[in-house]
Amino acid sequence: MDKVALITGASRGIGKEIAIALAKDGFNIALNCRKENESVLEIKEKLENFNVKCLVVEGDISNFDDTSLIAKKTIEEFGKIDVLVNNAGITKDMLILKMKEEDFTNVLNVNLVGTFNMTKNVVGYMMKAKSGRIINVSSVVGVSGNAGQANYSASKAGIIGFTKSLAKELASRNILVNAVAPGFIETDMTNMLKDEVKDRILQQIPLKRIGKAEEVANVVKFLSSNDSSYITGQVIQIDGGMLM
Repeated sequence: MDKVALITGASRGIGKEIAIALAKDGFNIALNCRKENESVLEIKEKLENFNVKCLVVEGDISNFDDTSLIAKKTIEEFGKIDVLVNNAGITKDMLILKMKEEDFTNVLNVNLVGTFNMTKNVVGYMMKAKSGRIINVSSVVGVSGNAGQANYSASKAGIIGFTKSLAKELASRNILVNAVAPGFIETDMTNMLKDEVKDRILQQIPLKRIGKAEEVANVVKFLSSNDSSYITGQVIQIDGGMLM
């Protein structure tokens, strides 16, 4: 039977490339986004050209009831979920003196609580199947921290702790839980950076270039495959050597 992957925040950037990589590998795909839009429908059409099935599932992952429905709709369509990729995330960067309470809580609610919500509503299906992969998208700033990103860094550090704890809980059920921690990757957010900011970033990266979303997707594809069957509880940094 074909494998099934549910990917949150799949309408653009890293989530989009993960969906493409897994579809090329033969996975049927459930694409989650907050609201169905032209971008996600274009991705759906592209994935179906790889002769796989694709479902768009709307829902706000910071809302527990929404994540319950996302999981149920995916199960109704495909009968199972082999791989969950918790990719959806937001930023609200600001130095702590100017950061509003809602700027902090909103980022944690989407990035960290959303990862819990989605995992909570999927893991029961995986436990019954005694098989599954959960791949959480963290960030290098969850390891190193970053000025102006106390909220984002805290959420991504929380994902790392969540990943390691779940890996220990679920190993006996043959459910592998890992995280990827991208560095600076070409996305809509990095494309908006000024050239002088990009230059400062490049000075921190031994490979002297910004990464591509496809390079993150390739690691997720590996963690979704049988080739990674003895890997759990790990955080794989995809950062061009920036943190060593």
